[in-house]
Amino acid sequence: MATALGLDFGTTNTVLAQVSQGSETRSVSFDSPAGTSDTMRTALSFIKDPKLGASALQVEAGSAAIRAFIDNPGECRFLQSIKTFAASPLFQGTMVHARKFQFEDLMEVFLKRLEHYAGDSWPSDAKRVVTGRPVHFAGSSPDADLAMRRYSEALTRLGFPELHYVYEPVAAAFYFAQNLDHDATVLVADFGGGTSDFSLIRFETRAGRISAVPVGQSGVGIAGDQFDARMIEHLVAPEIGKGSQFKSFGKRLDVPGSYYRNFSRWNQLSIFKTTKEYADLKALVRQAVEPDKLELFIDLIEHDEGYQLHQAVSATKMALSSADEAGFRFPALGKAGQKTVRRQDFESWIEADIASITGALDVVLAKTGTEAAAVDKIFLTGGTSFVPAVRRIFSERFAADRIETGGELISIAHGLALIGEREDIEQWTVAAAA
Repeated sequence: MATALGLDFGTTNTVLAQVSQGSETRSVSFDSPAGTSDTMRTALSFIKDPKLGASALQVEAGSAAIRAFIDNPGECRFLQSIKTFAASPLFQGTMVHARKFQFEDLMEVFLKRLEHYAGDSWPSDAKRVVTGRPVHFAGSSPDADLAMRRYSEALTRLGFPELHYVYEPVAAAFYFAQNLDHDATVLVADFGGGTSDFSLIRFETRAGRISAVPVGQSGVGIAGDQFDARMIEHLVAPEIGKGSQFKSFGKRLDVPGSYYRNFSRWNQLSIFKTTKEYADLKALVRQAVEPDKLELFIDLIEHDEGYQLHQAVSATKMALSSADEAGFRFPALGKAGQKTVRRQDFESWIEADIASITGALDVVLAKTGTEAAAVDKIFLTGGTSFVPAVRRIFSERFAADRIETGGELISIAHGLALIGEREDIEQWTVAAAA
């Protein structure tokens, strides 16, 4: 019987896994109002429900949360990419229908909703939960210790006797290593929504059992969400006032760029909507040189177009992974929301981000004194690994026959579950906080 639960609490998707028999693993299945799935979008929706009481909220998670948000415009509070707030000291909670939720409250609510969706398949008898954590959390000045304290508080509320944490790329490496037929030095590159993490591990098999020596880790808080932000910055922001001006005491001043940084992070729009900065933006319309653009900006926020914008950007980005150009379609902008995007333009927009990711890879190789030729296998995982510019980082350094992909959504959770069943679990885990 499995004693551990592997939890990959991701920026975009969350997956839970257990060992079923031997070294075989299975994902926990969820049956929500949106259907059955073994992955869950990391999103929450809240709607006031008079039938549950004056202060009660109807809560959904994942695709069911998205459906509730679309079906109840103006009534539903929608939160997504919750993980991006974990390491932010600036995030001190958000108001949801007059109730304040801290990060640990949101994580608890999300996981308890998953428990409800899992029903009888929820591993209530699990003795330990093994949770992945990025090497470097997302954000401009992330506080990893703060993030881990928040994780531990939320997970403690679920009642698991033991809590363990493993670097996400280490878990992915362990999952991939099950198929190794010889000793190998393995580099895992995990590209999520918020972070790009690298882990270099030496795997050896003795008497049929895998042992490993962690060689080094590195990472950077840049990944798929940042690529989305770059696309929004160039395709959408100029249409809603970026670069425009307003009049103040006889002078012309630039509309603050911070408004557009908030907007380009679509997952933070629901938070931006409740801030003083947003109130200032609405007051600025009367002084704007191009008020129509700012009014359109406000309309997009008021009508909660963040998810639709994300869908449009994701579709374009995905198409550019296999084509030289793709259409961008965002009807909320009218004619301005219909554009053709060339891959070479997209790659120029993310050039600095690719340089940062490349730098993180160079760091782990340099600080461990590892030559590219000494790496036997390179495993790429995570949705952002499909971006051609990301793949070139590796094809330019490593022989093609050493680069492998697969299990982009499940590798971390299944690796965590496998590690959780080991007697030497301490070899793989990291401290919750300093």
